[in-house]
Amino acid sequence: MQKREGGSDLVPISELLSYRLSRTSSALSRSAALRYRREFDVSLGEWRTIALIAADPTLTLNRLARRAGLDKAQMSRVVRGLVERDLVRRTEGSGRTRQLALTEAGVVLYRGLIAAANERDAAFAAALSPEESGALERALEKLANLALTMEHQERDRLDDA
Repeated sequence: MQKREGGSDLVPISELLSYRLSRTSSALSRSAALRYRREFDVSLGEWRTIALIAADPTLTLNRLARRAGLDKAQMSRVVRGLVERDLVRRTEGSGRTRQLALTEAGVVLYRGLIAAANERDAAFAAALSPEESGALERALEKLANLALTMEHQERDRLDDA
């Protein structure tokens, strides 16, 4: 274990990198959710669902749930609401699967949402110098890779138990 400021091996939760990243991520998500609700009358989950479908119109409910990091039941409720609002439609896929696609109204909504998301992203990027931006990109890549490795290790340990 690495020694921290003051020589202690243990740090309070407020200084843990994972906690600080989680709090920052939550603040980013909350501000996005407020804007998307105010401007487009969609929740953050609905926005992400719409964006994922726009990026891959061959998605099924199962694949969409995996990409969004939600269980199938949660995703099913989100999709059902979007279908009821005529933003998403289900089309027959191969076999018994049903693919999800945006309706015309869904495409129009997506264009507004993605423009707002890009505007927010540009504001965050503008807060960093080019050097800071590059360092952040590299650091996030390293942390994401390590987090995935640790997740796999924990899953293996759980399976062995």
